[in-house]
Amino acid sequence: MDYEAILNKVTGHPVEAKISFLMEELPHLWRRAYEAMSKRQVSLVRIRQSSFEYIYDNYCYLEASGVIPYSLVEDRLVGVLGLSAPQPRLRDDYRLRGWVGPTEKVYGKQFDKGHFIAHAIGGAVDRSEMNVFVQRRDLNRGWSPEGKLYREMEKYCVSNPGVFCFSRPLYKDSTSQPTCLEFGILKGTGELWVECFDNR
Repeated sequence: MDYEAILNKVTGHPVEAKISFLMEELPHLWRRAYEAMSKRQVSLVRIRQSSFEYIYDNYCYLEASGVIPYSLVEDRLVGVLGLSAPQPRLRDDYRLRGWVGPTEKVYGKQFDKGHFIAHAIGGAVDRSEMNVFVQRRDLNRGWSPEGKLYREMEKYCVSNPGVFCFSRPLYKDSTSQPTCLEFGILKGTGELWVECFDNR
């Protein structure tokens, strides 16, 4: 997605106006792109959690309500956006242990249970499992060059409370594991910083 072109529509506006514009515009653009990518019926919901809004494909609702037959398609996140809100409370990672079972046994040693929005910037797990996904371990832990860059972006959000940021997974199959992940930040200067990280 060409985020620079999107942001150019509000060139010259103050940062607050740019944030409002992106909060309003991105969910619609993401929805259209996701529907085109999925090539199937979707069941999108928007859920507010702390200072973030999650756009989620609750596909199993269509199956449970009899709209479509049961299949191997997984529920998954379309995107999440909001303002970084570093929090002092303890991480709620105890919920991760029960999520899909032991990570290495289910997915292999190269993967972790990652967060689309890190706990350090306002993400949660408890009652918000939509924020969890299967993430490359070297990316999640900052071991690879890409991982170091990913961590640098998260640290920027921690150091700048209230900064606008987003995470948007991209998929190539019907699972909830993204092929790649867009992570974006609107800096205080009004400059947009977006990177796309390989997750396979």
